[in-house]
Amino acid sequence: MKKNIQAALLVSLLTLATAPEALYAQNTPSILNSIGQDKIAEALKEALNKGITQKVSALTLKDGFYKNEMVKILLPQQVQKIDQTLRNMGMESLADQGILVLNRAAETAVKQAIPIFVEAIKGISFQDAANILLQSPNGATEYLQQNTSEALYLELTPVIQESLQNVGADKIWTNIFNTYNTLPLVTPVTTDLTQYVTEQTMQGVFTMIAQEEAEIRENLPGARSNSILKEVFAIQDNTENLSNDKVSTQKKEEKNEKTSILRNLLYKKQKN
Repeated sequence: MKKNIQAALLVSLLTLATAPEALYAQNTPSILNSIGQDKIAEALKEALNKGITQKVSALTLKDGFYKNEMVKILLPQQVQKIDQTLRNMGMESLADQGILVLNRAAETAVKQAIPIFVEAIKGISFQDAANILLQSPNGATEYLQQNTSEALYLELTPVIQESLQNVGADKIWTNIFNTYNTLPLVTPVTTDLTQYVTEQTMQGVFTMIAQEEAEIRENLPGARSNSILKEVFAIQDNTENLSNDKVSTQKKEEKNEKTSILRNLLYKKQKN
């Protein structure tokens, strides 16, 4: 009789432990299927587009890169010793100008690059939109970056090269390299600034798109500005709530189980 009671209790505990997880597993697919992959993909694209219109467009303004610590372009590793050497020799203005023009080139280039990113978003195919939706906080941005970076780099490089010329960065950096390379006891340095600024500009754009996606996912005021964003990202909220409920219930069960063990120990101690 005692063994039967113990077995029954064990079954009850296992059932309670797995119930929240089973509820989460059963409800998540039904919630996702209620709206469909196509609509989820459309909402993810809308979130990425909103990142461009709301956040990336700010990069095209004066100081959009230069005074934004999230994306400001600093000197590449191999050029940092030039910067420090110039400053040590009292040439701070030349060093500062070198950093400034790299950021100015990025700001100018992004104006021309925005249509390139918009087209990339239009052409992207979300193979598993539902799973990307449930990633957080920037699953869509990461997917865009992984699937378009190579093509975007090829399209953006000539834009950056032209921008570097337009802001005079090529001449300024030729002067910086020449000044540094004529100093005694230094190893001459050259670097491909076009490649570096292209990579940094792309990273800056993706950073700002990711910020907007995170705001939409967190449902900050005004972030879900149209019906499709509200409808689809509400699914993310619902699944997160189910997941949180599962964790909360499991914690309660763990607490109850510990309490039960303590009671049994006390009971045995008193009996003895």
